[in-house]
Amino acid sequence: MLEITLSAHDFKIIKAGDGREGLIAAATHQPACILLDLGLPDCDGIEVLKNLRSFFQKPIIILSVRNSEEDVINALDHGANDYLTKPFRTGELLARIRSALRQSRGDDTAVTFVIKDLMIDIANHTVYKRNELIKLTATEFNLLALLAKNTGRVLTHQYLLKEIWGYTYLEQTQYLRVFVAQLRKKIENDPARPELLITESGIGYRFGE
Repeated sequence: MLEITLSAHDFKIIKAGDGREGLIAAATHQPACILLDLGLPDCDGIEVLKNLRSFFQKPIIILSVRNSEEDVINALDHGANDYLTKPFRTGELLARIRSALRQSRGDDTAVTFVIKDLMIDIANHTVYKRNELIKLTATEFNLLALLAKNTGRVLTHQYLLKEIWGYTYLEQTQYLRVFVAQLRKKIENDPARPELLITESGIGYRFGE
């Protein structure tokens, strides 16, 4: 169920059937986030959590039927970023994952992206073209920053709508087109022949190479 749900929301999934497999997968693939069940067939999930924290610094979210305050505190004390008790709603899990990923990407705020004659300063929320300040709305900047952080990758319409506006806008592709068009007018040399914000027809958008 989790694999189907998360894959439908653009997450790439790596599955592990027990604690040992999970530790090997984490070390081998270095995922952006780990969902860890405490009820594992070969060992206790807390032991896996302790082992993970010896080499893995990214978010770990516990999923468990154990709902006592002691269990929650124990997991958090041993390095879990969040704790979700089964049964849980899909929307809540997705929100917790997004929150954990945003926090883990906190260092991105210090990044400056430069492509052609455009400079995007994430920390100061400013954009310069040929050393001149470009005025962007908060939403325009957030959209541009998200694309820049994924330079060269195609981001789907649904992913962009979800990350910038939320789930209630998943079908509003026209809304996204309007903002992309506004951005192109401000950052492209020729908005009719974009070199920075590239359309991947029927899929989404890509920010340069």
